[in-house]
Amino acid sequence: MSLVVIWYALIVLCWVLFFVLEGFDFGVGLLSPLLGRDEHERAAAVRTIGPFWDGNEVWLVAAIGVTFAAFPSWYAALLSGLYLPMVAILLLLAGRGVALEFRGKHDSPRWRRRCDLVLAACSAGVVLLWGAVLTVFVRGLALDAGGEVTGGGLARTLTPVLTPAAGLGALLALTAAVLLGATFLALRTTGPVRRRAGLLARRVALTAAVAALVVAAGAALAGAAATVLVASAAAVPLAGVAVLTRRAGTRWEAGSFALVAIAVAGAVVATLTANGDVVLPSTLSGAWSLTMSEAAATGPALRLISAAAVVVLPGVLVYQAWSYRVFRQRVASERVAS
Repeated sequence: MSLVVIWYALIVLCWVLFFVLEGFDFGVGLLSPLLGRDEHERAAAVRTIGPFWDGNEVWLVAAIGVTFAAFPSWYAALLSGLYLPMVAILLLLAGRGVALEFRGKHDSPRWRRRCDLVLAACSAGVVLLWGAVLTVFVRGLALDAGGEVTGGGLARTLTPVLTPAAGLGALLALTAAVLLGATFLALRTTGPVRRRAGLLARRVALTAAVAALVVAAGAALAGAAATVLVASAAAVPLAGVAVLTRRAGTRWEAGSFALVAIAVAGAVVATLTANGDVVLPSTLSGAWSLTMSEAAATGPALRLISAAAVVVLPGVLVYQAWSYRVFRQRVASERVAS
């Protein structure tokens, strides 16, 4: 296996970790005002991601950084063609961080309520934008023969995320984030938030499973075999979540969260490998699409960053695993007498 393939696999791994781990962060952020009926319950929901969210964000930095180092042409095309959506994502991530960090800096229920609303809005915005952006990985950009994104003005960077496919991707991403957040809250809280999160996860999973089966049936009638396979595969873990969340207990809640995480990971892998060796299709001509080998850095550069990755990547994984173990206890959302 060549270094080019290995580094592409590492990029896929970074994106999987980012979308799964940050996915439940975003899900908790947008669900906390809905599942928490008072300030105490909302605070309990937010505390479940308090020790993890900034560490989970590292995988976005890793994914972008590794793309820049290992596949500079791919990085240049994506970031230039999606400049405004990426800037919007960064601003929303900053808003989310400010809401989380400053929520407890002022002893005022109104202040904390506003922070919760900012957290929910920024989390939802990031999820919707990422869902739209992921469709670009499959559909591609308007690349010319030199690998440059054509066009100018706002249309150059906004058109790719304003298509019907991008809208569908945004809706799917929002559904995934809600399921990740709800199953994570059911696993990590006690009391009323746990019960409401389990109920929400069951309803959303059941609705999504039925929708996936309807899509599969429609695709079968239209003769779209690939869509039938994807929709049917998605319906299986969703139905499993709907079944498991009917039963209380850590084992069942962990199983529900694991099923959603596997489904999200599978969707990310499928998205990033849908075009085989082509990492970024050209919507103008298939001959101008950017392939893995064309986008990769030189052999010496790949060998150099490989030496650094052998040291850095295991350390990050071990640290994150340790932090999840240390903060594994549930957070009480019910009132505890003092």
